[in-house]
Amino acid sequence: MKDRKKVIFYGLTTILIWATAFPLTKVSQDTFSPEVLGFIRCSVAAVFLLLIGKKTHIRPLQKSQVPIFLLGGFVGFSGYMIAFNTGLKTLLSSTSSVIIALTPILTAIAAYVLYREKISAVGWTTIGAAFVGVLVLLLWETGLSINIGAIWTLAASFLFCWYNILTRVLSARGFSALEIVTYCMLFGAIELIFALPTAVAQIQHAPIEDILAVIAMGLLPSATAYLSWGKAMTYAEKTSEVTNFLFLSPLMATILGFVLLDEVPNAGTFIGGGMIILSLVIFNTKGRAQSVKTSTLSQDKVSAK
Repeated sequence: MKDRKKVIFYGLTTILIWATAFPLTKVSQDTFSPEVLGFIRCSVAAVFLLLIGKKTHIRPLQKSQVPIFLLGGFVGFSGYMIAFNTGLKTLLSSTSSVIIALTPILTAIAAYVLYREKISAVGWTTIGAAFVGVLVLLLWETGLSINIGAIWTLAASFLFCWYNILTRVLSARGFSALEIVTYCMLFGAIELIFALPTAVAQIQHAPIEDILAVIAMGLLPSATAYLSWGKAMTYAEKTSEVTNFLFLSPLMATILGFVLLDEVPNAGTFIGGGMIILSLVIFNTKGRAQSVKTSTLSQDKVSAK
């Protein structure tokens, strides 16, 4: 019960902070390109986390551990942020957050492929319904012309599902939440170093409020929220216990988008988003086969030994 309370605390904390990334990214996009936004966010967060790590004496990486953290840096940060930022250029905060909320289902499918975690018939039905909801979002106002921003955001959701899987694997191998997010963030920043010259040029001409917005994203949605997310993962028995909190992200992002940016979601967002959220709720209450008793984490621990 104690660990469950910690999962709830860290999960809710993460979502509340993460939701700010949607409107803050929209605010900054007139000044910064997607790769520059990602580079600044990762760099600010990496420095902040390394300072914390130095005080808490996190363990240095071994050479053999570098490849898995390079992968974590890509799926969780460099690749994810480029896809996320690019998608938000043509989407409302609410629409983007609904698509990102697909991550629990994508994570469950990944666990099915990797670990053969069973999904019931109801589960597969709700997965299908969720993706019909995605099609509604994609095609509502554009007919057969799909919004490219939604495709980019789907890619971001796909990448993030693999970051969740990887976080669980690394946790089972004995890495702390701080070690995981710090080293993944550091490699994410390194992978985006190609954006440094452009970042310098764009910062020189950027309004101070946009610079502060990006720094805030580095400290809050990047460093603090990802650290909190990692803590929730370490206390959870199953990945889905944490990813389920993503259900709250669309609500928070919609409220913030309306208050800060005067964004009003269209009918497609309500209809398609409603289908997705309802599918996610049913999937996580009735979609998993009852016969599954071994969690992904348990299997990770076996493989880690």
